[in-house]
Amino acid sequence: MHQRRKAREVTLQVLYELDVQEIDVREAIERFWANFDAPEETKQFSSFLIEGVWSKKEQIDELISGSSENWTMGRMSRVDKSILRMAVYELLFCHDIPPKVTLNEAIDLGKVYGSENSGAFINGILDALYGKLRKKDEDQDIDSVTGCPGL
Repeated sequence: MHQRRKAREVTLQVLYELDVQEIDVREAIERFWANFDAPEETKQFSSFLIEGVWSKKEQIDELISGSSENWTMGRMSRVDKSILRMAVYELLFCHDIPPKVTLNEAIDLGKVYGSENSGAFINGILDALYGKLRKKDEDQDIDSVTGCPGL
C-alpha cells in the first residue's frame, strides 16, 4: 500500500496546483511527471484520482460544504480542501477501498502537510460526511465506479 500513499501525496500536490492556477488537468499531471518519477501503478492511481476529483469538483465541494459547520470552502486552506476532495472522491467512487482506510489516509496527510489542526479538521468533516453517506444515498446524482486502478 506504500504506492497508494505515494499516489495520494502526488494527488494532493497536483490538486493544490489546480486550485492555485487555471491550468488543464492533463497538463498539470504531465508537468508533475516531467519533473518526478514513480512506478507506473503510482502514476495510474494518482491520475485516476486527480482527473476524477477535478471532473466532480463541484459536486464534491457541495458535499464538503454541507458537512462543514461554520466553514465555507473559501475559508479552508488549499491543502485541507485538496485532501478533503480526494477523500470524498474515494468514498464515493472507489468502492474497493475500505472507508476506514480513506479516512485514515486523509487524516494522516493532513497531519503531515497541513497545519497543526488539519488532522482534526479533516477528521471532523469526513466523519460527518461519511455518516450522512451511510444514512442515505446522497450520491444518487453521481455515477458510481466499482473500483480504482489496482496496486
